[in-house]
Amino acid sequence: MVRRVPRQTAGHAVQLTPRAVSEMRAVLPAVADQVVAEIIDGVPSYTDAFSGPMGETIRNAVQLALGGFLSLASGRRGADVSTPTAPAVEGAYQLGRGEARSGRTTDALLAAYRIGARVSWRELSTTAVRNGIDGFVLVEFAELVFAYIDELSAASVAGHDDEQATTGRVRQRLLERVARRLLDGSTAEVVLEAAQRADWAPPATLSAVLVPEAQVRPVLGAVAAATLSLTELAEAPGMVLLLVPDAHGRRRSGLLRAVVG
Repeated sequence: MVRRVPRQTAGHAVQLTPRAVSEMRAVLPAVADQVVAEIIDGVPSYTDAFSGPMGETIRNAVQLALGGFLSLASGRRGADVSTPTAPAVEGAYQLGRGEARSGRTTDALLAAYRIGARVSWRELSTTAVRNGIDGFVLVEFAELVFAYIDELSAASVAGHDDEQATTGRVRQRLLERVARRLLDGSTAEVVLEAAQRADWAPPATLSAVLVPEAQVRPVLGAVAAATLSLTELAEAPGMVLLLVPDAHGRRRSGLLRAVVG
């Protein structure tokens, strides 16, 4: 169950016309697709996550979140758990837990939310203007959009933190063991056993990158979630070694952008 997060949308004054809400609901699938496309383009670590069945699950989650928002904006609001936003907030919390299990950082998660907020506002505000919503209501609508995204992102961060508190540290230690086995000359059998224990699928290639400790978080947010990391390197004090999977071919440029900034 989602940990309680501050309700920034409680008691809002926005109430869109039924016609505007109806038109916005009609474009939700297209908006969800646009959100997903721009997240893939803007956050490289989500490229693989949106492929296959998982991609469809995330698209459905985006539509659920936007649908909850439109219920809120149409005047169906409340402060208790029966509010229309409750399923979306619970979904955001579970998404955060899943992201922690997948190895993605909160930096990548929050970057995806920022893109989602921008795309959603762009698409929904266009529909609002087309339906004659005046400037004053449009300003309040913008505030509600971003307050709602803040609620969802806070729930996801809470879920991410809770998952890491229970399982993240254990898995991180197992992943570090994989990295050390790759570097200490262990046999293939030993490496594969360590990878299996860590639930880490060996990639076709690994690219080794040394990154200053202060830059690790933003770089990890831009590369594949399966990237391995090693700290406290005797040979390179103050640096972190990243082993980035399958950063070859066209993905090489994305890795270089992440490292160079």
